[in-house]
Amino acid sequence: MEIFLDALKDAAIDTALTLPILYLAYLLVGYFSHNNNEKYSKILHHTKKAGPLVGAFLGCVPQCGFSSVMSNLYNDKVVTLGTLMAVFIATSDEAIPLMVSKPEFIPKLLILLGFKVLLAVIIGYSIDLVVHLITIRRPQTLNDYEEPHHHEHGHCCAKNIFLDALKHTVIIALYVFIATLVINLIFGYAGTDFFRTILTDNVYIQILIASLIGLIPNCSASVFLVELYMSGIIAGTPVLSFAALCAGLCAGAGVGLIVLYTTGKKNVLRNLGITGLLYIFAVCCGLIVSLFNIV
Repeated sequence: MEIFLDALKDAAIDTALTLPILYLAYLLVGYFSHNNNEKYSKILHHTKKAGPLVGAFLGCVPQCGFSSVMSNLYNDKVVTLGTLMAVFIATSDEAIPLMVSKPEFIPKLLILLGFKVLLAVIIGYSIDLVVHLITIRRPQTLNDYEEPHHHEHGHCCAKNIFLDALKHTVIIALYVFIATLVINLIFGYAGTDFFRTILTDNVYIQILIASLIGLIPNCSASVFLVELYMSGIIAGTPVLSFAALCAGLCAGAGVGLIVLYTTGKKNVLRNLGITGLLYIFAVCCGLIVSLFNIV
């Protein structure tokens, strides 16, 4: 009982400390991402050749809102596959506000974002080049693109950004509390052996597993990976490697995959192929990061 109460207390304190920063972060995101579809489609229309580069940087915006918008724009033929993949890989979902809430992890966050943006740009342009080389159809021009349909997404299209930020903060805080409580309880009752049994100490197996977890189309996946990584570092017994964290977050496109499937129901095989590519590229990103031996 004592272990449970300690875990509950620590989870409540950790969650409470993140609330102010989470709210400010989501308030800022809400301000810049208001009326997303029209704004982003205009930006990408005027920066067609720079699509993967622009997408990689915009994908770094916290929340999974932009990935959902990009999926909608891709299905409407506004952006290329390379741009879509660049956004998916760069998307960090809730990693940014969570790591910012603990200042000691900000340097690691900057390294993480640097890797994700660089790899997203390289992969995005590589995909577009390959598609261009193998296609037998004439290249699409701006005039061939269709106007995007509007996709309502709670994160980005809320009329009141203050209430939207508060709502999202409460939801993520709940995820953080549950994830932290579960991790604390496992640490308390089973120690780090439980996670080590599942993930093993092999960084390559960790990368494979973390990439699968990242594909879960929900922000709880990124919350779990980040909390697991930070909890292990703080406890002095690292459980999830930095490379595996990077791989999982590269695969984590948030609800972007859901939008891809729901707005592109007639292209199931294509969507499955994109999901498979995302997993493969996420694993590759993790393997590349592992070469730098970052703890």
